Amino acid sequence: MENWLHGIFLKRLGSALLACLTLGSAATFAVDDQDAPIIDPGISRRAIKTPHIDSADFELGVFAGVLSIEDFGSSPVYGLRGAYHITEDFFAEGAYGRSDADTTSYETLSGAARVLTDDERQYSYYNISLGYNLLPGEAFIGSKHAFNSALYVIAGVGSTEFANDSRFTLNFGTGYRFLATDWLALHVDVRDHVFTSDLLGTDKTTHNLEFTGGMTVFF
Repeated sequence: MENWLHGIFLKRLGSALLACLTLGSAATFAVDDQDAPIIDPGISRRAIKTPHIDSADFELGVFAGVLSIEDFGSSPVYGLRGAYHITEDFFAEGAYGRSDADTTSYETLSGAARVLTDDERQYSYYNISLGYNLLPGEAFIGSKHAFNSALYVIAGVGSTEFANDSRFTLNFGTGYRFLATDWLALHVDVRDHVFTSDLLGTDKTTHNLEFTGGMTVFF
């Protein structure tokens, strides 16, 4: 009887030891398995080139186009523009333009009388304006090329030199900016230069429409 109980005790003890050894091996395997990476994709990171336009706040460039001087026909115009981008939405701009007025219909029909001399026909202006990027976005060329762009509105004040006189001038209009690279932008603009004139004998408010294209660099 005693030998039988002793045998049962030894069998139970052996089973317990075997269970402990099994659990210990499983725990060790689990710890080692946690140290090893579960997924090793082996994918190299792709180099991404970010545009530098975000850190370039200044813009400087040239423009050329057509200026319709009220009562004096349409003439070529050219000039310089510079801008400072205050935020992503707002920018301040300074501009200088130059043109030469054509003859009036009265001068053309009369054949002799001239309202202005050649020197007085020189038309120039400068202004300071505030612009707002109304619709910033992207322009797509094909399916693989996207370029930053913006439709903006702008308005400001300045002075116009015409017929040997200086006239306070309001200007307003709209434009489209297309960023061909991180530093080069192409522009299309429509502006109206408004001032009071009495060249033809009576005071009146004149609207002088300007259509231009140009390019600027960011720095």
